[in-house]
Order: sequence, then C-alpha cells, then structure tokens
Amino acid sequence: MSEPSQQSIARRAQVSAIMVSYFTGPLLARALDALRAQPDVKEIILVDNGNWDGAVKEAIGENDSAPPVRLLSGHGNIGFAAACNLAAASATGDVLLFVNPDAILPRGAVADLLLGGQAEDGPWVNAPKIIDPDGAEQQGSRRATLTPWRAFVETTKLYHIAPKHPYFRRFNLHGDPCPERRTRVPVISGACFMLPKTDYDAIGGMDERYFLHVEDVDFCLRFAKAGGHVLFEPAVAVLHFKSSSRVGPISVEARKTASIIKYFYAHFSDVYPVGFLPLVGVCLWGLFAVKIVGRTAADALGFVGVNRHRGAAVLRRARAIASRRASR
Repeated sequence: MSEPSQQSIARRAQVSAIMVSYFTGPLLARALDALRAQPDVKEIILVDNGNWDGAVKEAIGENDSAPPVRLLSGHGNIGFAAACNLAAASATGDVLLFVNPDAILPRGAVADLLLGGQAEDGPWVNAPKIIDPDGAEQQGSRRATLTPWRAFVETTKLYHIAPKHPYFRRFNLHGDPCPERRTRVPVISGACFMLPKTDYDAIGGMDERYFLHVEDVDFCLRFAKAGGHVLFEPAVAVLHFKSSSRVGPISVEARKTASIIKYFYAHFSDVYPVGFLPLVGVCLWGLFAVKIVGRTAADALGFVGVNRHRGAAVLRRARAIASRRASR
C-alpha cells in the first residue's frame, strides 16, 4: 500500500494533543512550546490534576498563538487514565496525541507519526522512540507483554539464568538492538503515542481502575486483542525527562505495585494455576517493602551524614573562637 504524503495527511487529519500535568515543574512550559511548534497539532488540551497556584497559567503563557491551549481543571487529582479520558471526550480532532508534560517533541514528529500510522491497514497506535537526555533509548520505550511469569522473572532476577531464552526474556526491550524501521511491538510507552479517536473510543479509552502506571500496558494489550496494531516508530525520537513530577516516590511505587497486581487479575486470572497470582503479588509487595526500607535507610544515613558534617563545622568554629579568646 502506497504511503500518503505528509501534505495529504495534514489536510485530512486534525490532531488534538492531550497532556496531563500533576506538579510537573518548569518542564511543562517547554513541553507545551514543543507542541505549539508542530504544524499538524490543531488544539492542545491540558488537564490540570494538581499544580502549584499559578504554575499552569505561567507555563501556558499568553496563549494568543495557534494552536491554543485549552485547560481542564478544578476536578482534583483523578488519576492519569481518567484525566486522559476526560480530555479525549472533549477533543475535537479526529486523531489523538498523548504526551507527557516532561516529554519534548522534535519539530515534525507529529507528521511523521501520522504518516506511519496511516500507512497501516486497520486500527493503529503509533509511538516514537523515547530517549533519555544522553540520547540513549529509555527503559520502557518498547516492551514485551507483561505477564505474571515475566514479572516473577524480573522480581526474582531469574533472567540471569538464560537471558536469551524466551522463558526468561525481560519486560523492557530497550537493551535489544533498536529496529531500523517502523515495526509492531507488544507494548509502547505511554509517554507519547498517537491514534485515531475512533480507535481510542472503540475499546473504551484508558481503564480508569488504574490510577497511576500500567494503564498504557493494559491499553496496548486490549488494543491488540481488539485487532489493532501497536507500532514503534524508531525514526522519531522524543526526549523524556523522567520523574519531573514532584510526587513522593513511596506513593508512586505503592500505586504502581497495586496497578500491576490489578492488571494481572484482570487479564490472567483464568490462565495461571490457582495460587500463582497471589505468589506473584507477595513477591511484588515484598520488593516494594525492600525498596522502601532501602530508601528509608539511605535517607537516614544521609541525614546523619549531613548533621555529622554540620556538627563538626560547629565544633571547629567553637574551637577557633575559644583559641582566639585564649590568645588575647
């Protein structure tokens, strides 16, 4: 099938860019500017799930240039999936582009993603290669299907036994050679992806049972089961600054763990032997506990170290003062 030109795509497609912000910080303004520089973006919908007073308006700026930023706010923190659905319901474009508020799109990225997606037969979702600030492909840019067994392998580090064996394959695929051209993958990153609005609506959008994390993994699995094509576009590289949101890491890890377990019961409860999913849940919560203990210990040691240095400095100053007084 011949691929349409970028010009014909631009005439046909009206792209609504959707961004969800939660205490994002200064990167929000930069991410919005990058979207404004995309000729194919006709509107930007910014969902404010919670930010400091005045931060969002400051990031939006004068808002007198096309495309305009439409702000949805006042609903509180409803979670990422629900915020995406809220914006998608109000979008006027026939193509949706979901972008994290700490992801920076290069100019022309939207047109290239459109070109790749519309070259497919049937429903499609197209995502770029997500890169770190150093240019390396980011963990989570492309992934295998998340299964309870794969989570068990990751948690117990069984992949060290035979890393190339299909039974011990890792979830994240960024360590594999990057494809040279657009290819179908099981799971793409939720940091940036595009699809027709009709395809998004056809599977009910994001599953709002996932408050934070795993909603993109669940979406890709449901999309593929419905006959859709999940595409990875390596020619388009989007810079993603991870962890820009000022949210406590313990809360994030807890929600992520809960979402993974919820996902397993939603999709694999009738596939695995009785007792295996609870075992995986115990492993995941155990890993969470280890992370929290390690982080708490590191924070405590850091606190002790800082105060030890401060105490030594105070003691040195006291000794210096005493020495000066004794010499008078």
